[in-house]
Amino acid sequence: MELERSIGPKGQVVIPMDVRRKIGIKPGSDVVFEVVDSKIIISKKLSAREFVESFGNIPRRLKKPLSIKEIKAIQEEEYEIP
Repeated sequence: MELERSIGPKGQVVIPMDVRRKIGIKPGSDVVFEVVDSKIIISKKLSAREFVESFGNIPRRLKKPLSIKEIKAIQEEEYEIP
């Protein structure tokens, strides 16, 4: 999907509704901006649960509950949060 939008006077752009729906961005969602060469990649920031689930099926014997501290450390590493 490729869509074109104009940048407003304050440097803002509206993410089209079809794009927001496709990747699950809702009011209040956090997004991540990544600059690669001359491209800007905007992606939905995953919640701790979504991030852990993104690893797919993990064998039951390897699963262990994660503490909030461990989840935050994973998020900070993934999104380079200072």
